[in-house]
Amino acid sequence: MILAEHEAKKLIAKYGIKVPKYEIIENENEINDIKVNYPVALKISSPKILHKTDVGGVVLDIKDKEELKEKFKELKNKFPKEKFIVEEMAKRGIEVIAGIVNDKAFGKCIMVGMGGIFTEIYKDISFRMLPISKEDAEDMLNDLKAKEIFYGYRVKVDKDALIDVLLKLSKMAEEIKIKQLDLNPIFLYEKGCVAVDAKVILEE
Repeated sequence: MILAEHEAKKLIAKYGIKVPKYEIIENENEINDIKVNYPVALKISSPKILHKTDVGGVVLDIKDKEELKEKFKELKNKFPKEKFIVEEMAKRGIEVIAGIVNDKAFGKCIMVGMGGIFTEIYKDISFRMLPISKEDAEDMLNDLKAKEIFYGYRVKVDKDALIDVLLKLSKMAEEIKIKQLDLNPIFLYEKGCVAVDAKVILEE
């Protein structure tokens, strides 16, 4: 079962993984009542559409209520039966990815890697079988080619915050039947981190 983005974010937030502040809307009138700070992103939130960008279901950096209403009308015309997320734009950080995958040979595994536009090029990713310990999570980061980032090379990032996310994902995998989970990207800051996008597929 595929979760809509707002359902996926509600689930990971329940486990203490930080997400941007968001609200769900279905019609234009609701825009007047939302309590999020601009600029915002407007995104389709549907279990039928996993790759929102590919279908033109994402608008970023919306500056004010008037622009939001205009963009909402455009998306609502394209996807008349769907719900939408209005979400505060997160401050950009170092982009990393994390998730849970089902490997045919090893079973359920957790992954972490460098995210952003270079994800596909560098394929800088580390895997471990679940469940993992704090030491395992640390080892995963040390496996990465870009590991120096976590030790103050040119930027300061909160390595412990990312380790904490990995441990929370491990706990989720023990308690919930997850087929696949992707947090991509996670913005990693000098202090803390936030999961900007979440995809979750539960086992039937």
